[in-house]
Amino acid sequence: MPTAPAPTLEGTPFAPRWLAVPAIAGAALIVLPLIGLATRVEWAQFPALVTSDAALAALALSARTVAWSTALVVILGVPLAVMLARLEFRGMDVVRTVILAPLVLPPVVGGLGLLYAFGRTGLIGERLTLLGIDIAFTTTAVVLAQTFVALPFLVFSLEGALRADGTRFEAVAATLGAGPWTTLTRVTLRRVWPALVAGTVLAAARALGEFGATLTFAGSLQGVTRTVPLEIYLQREADADAAVALSLVLVVVALVVVALAYGGATRVARARVASGRSS
Repeated sequence: MPTAPAPTLEGTPFAPRWLAVPAIAGAALIVLPLIGLATRVEWAQFPALVTSDAALAALALSARTVAWSTALVVILGVPLAVMLARLEFRGMDVVRTVILAPLVLPPVVGGLGLLYAFGRTGLIGERLTLLGIDIAFTTTAVVLAQTFVALPFLVFSLEGALRADGTRFEAVAATLGAGPWTTLTRVTLRRVWPALVAGTVLAAARALGEFGATLTFAGSLQGVTRTVPLEIYLQREADADAAVALSLVLVVVALVVVALAYGGATRVARARVASGRSS
């Protein structure tokens, strides 16, 4: 049987026209600051500003720490999301709320929490200090701070996809003799792969832009803990042109990240809808 053509917005009143006014205002609120930033860039000096010793040190440190924190987010976040999506017990809502709390906590609060947990006199840090291990105000502290704020992004994205997908395909795999590991890797995660990729990319972007928790827990030591956001903050008073140039670099990276995460997920969703209509 021939399939009906997909509906389009042309001539179809999906939404009132007056919604365009607040929609445009909302878009302007986001776009105008980015345009304003771009108009302040000293383009003739841009290459020199982003290749200074301080800028390169900050960029290199951010690249290393974001790579490590993103790896930690995947290693810890995927099992956590699977457990949250598949386990049900009394108090699970409380557990989920606590795990996702960094999404809404002020970063400086997270930094204080990390300091009181892993600092030299902290809950765990005091014991680590006795073993000769210091975490606060080191590069490791930067990685932990980035992981703390970025982990919920992956967990939130992946858990939602797992819950929406359900367990019917996992049940079928189990009846066919697949073990738990095979079911997880070849059924569960394959079906939510777009959400996993999008969550990982967004977590990496959040880690790259982390400022408050890093400053509170790791400090600002050039080449050790001073990432790009911290370098921008310091340069804001000393050299505004350098701060604007580095800010633009972060904006470009953020736009690329969002395009990759959102665009990929949208293409996969459209492909699934199209395959569903053709079947």
